[in-house]
Amino acid sequence: MSSMLAPPTLSNDVKSPRTRGHSTMDFKSAATGVTAKAMRNELNRMVQELTDPNEKRAFAAQMDGFFNLFNRYLADKAKAEKLVWDKVKSPAKDQIVSYESLPERTDASILDKVAVLKLNGGLGTTMGMGGAPKSAIEVREGMTFLDLSVRQIEHLNEKHKVNVTFILMNSFNTDDETQRIIQKYANHNIQMLTFNQSRYPRVGKDSQLPIPRSAKSDKSQWYPPGHGDLFDAMKNSGLLDTLLQAGKEYIFVSNVDNLGADVDLKILQHLKDSQAEFLMELTDKTKADVKGGTLIDYDGQVRLLEIAQVPSEHVEDFKSIRKFAYFNTNSVYINLRAMKRLLDEGALELDIIVNPKVADDGTPVIQLETAVGAAIKHFKNAHGINVPRSRFLPVKSCSDLLLITSDLYSLEHGKLVMSPARMFAQQTPVVKLGDHFKKLSNFQKRFRTVPHMLELDHLTVSGDVWFGRNITLRGTVIIVANEGSRIDLPDGSILENKLVSGNVSIIDH
Repeated sequence: MSSMLAPPTLSNDVKSPRTRGHSTMDFKSAATGVTAKAMRNELNRMVQELTDPNEKRAFAAQMDGFFNLFNRYLADKAKAEKLVWDKVKSPAKDQIVSYESLPERTDASILDKVAVLKLNGGLGTTMGMGGAPKSAIEVREGMTFLDLSVRQIEHLNEKHKVNVTFILMNSFNTDDETQRIIQKYANHNIQMLTFNQSRYPRVGKDSQLPIPRSAKSDKSQWYPPGHGDLFDAMKNSGLLDTLLQAGKEYIFVSNVDNLGADVDLKILQHLKDSQAEFLMELTDKTKADVKGGTLIDYDGQVRLLEIAQVPSEHVEDFKSIRKFAYFNTNSVYINLRAMKRLLDEGALELDIIVNPKVADDGTPVIQLETAVGAAIKHFKNAHGINVPRSRFLPVKSCSDLLLITSDLYSLEHGKLVMSPARMFAQQTPVVKLGDHFKKLSNFQKRFRTVPHMLELDHLTVSGDVWFGRNITLRGTVIIVANEGSRIDLPDGSILENKLVSGNVSIIDH
């Protein structure tokens, strides 16, 4: 078991390789330059507070990365440049490759050159997990997201006699608890590394200054700046060089809560054969996925487009399944040498996502974030792979959790596989659970056992509803308990194309 990687070795007088020269400061107004200088002074002051040399170097590198992002944010505001919608086109044929068109591969030797990285920076707050990492939620047969990921990698290593390195990118919110959890894997057939993504200061929306007044301010005043920080964090932590020195050439990155995202030999081989430096997994968009990022052709260049970047008058166009048939699963394959080249050249500037928030004291703040998929425009021969829906099984809510714990799926070596007994294997049911089911503890109490859902198309549950044991749901089922009412579904109930409302009424739907 490898411990957390050593902090970066930048000396205090070495500038971040991504710091820009005077061209970045060529703003349209003097006020913008004053704002940038004030921010730089505040960041320098916080750096100087630290006395431990390693801590100081690591913090200085992070503040350099943040200042670069802040500088670009100010420049973008001054230019007021917007996406030109007329240039936004559906991807060209050579920008998307069908997974089915890829030849089958049996040579697994390429796996020795692969590292697998799971994005592990999120807390399970939306599911009522408090301060615990989301990856610690038990999702299937008593196993957590992390357990399932470890099982997948162990299976690869044992089956093919290879050494796939497993990496977790934590945030300052998840690192301590994750370090405690992963001790249980010490005797497993897996080499595990962890590193932390950056810690950036929130910015006062009005003051345009950092909200934390000290490097040691409470962590609620800082934020992890999105998974696009992967590149800088890998470089600053020393992880990128460590992997290259160990003979690794490729890295597969995915969200820790996507239970369909395992290492795929066909895609890896295509990455090598096509000499693509970056591949993004996309899957067919449905009406439930209209807000997900998509690949576009913009002036002949493949780019990731997020809904936050779309002018308000074109949001409905963006949601169009006809024009944009695919969406980004956030599973990507990257050539590590290409990553190092672009970082050394200072060329990995990702589109900035401005995320408005409200601080605990009510102060309006912004968080400047980036997405890993936005890097696709910088890599040679980069393109998308249209993969089956089975490779995208995210668990963002208790509605998702109900699906993946049901008899729709079985578990094979840490990966969920759709049951062959389901007639429409590529289509998962639409499940919408109301507010009573949002928190994990409430969800678990309201289902005595998980219903049988093999023949379910759509489930909507609203209000105070309780499920007994061994319930079967088929077709379209809508259950609505009106305010002040409670619905208890008895053990063994079979609901097929039914609307259940009030206290006891059951009618055909």
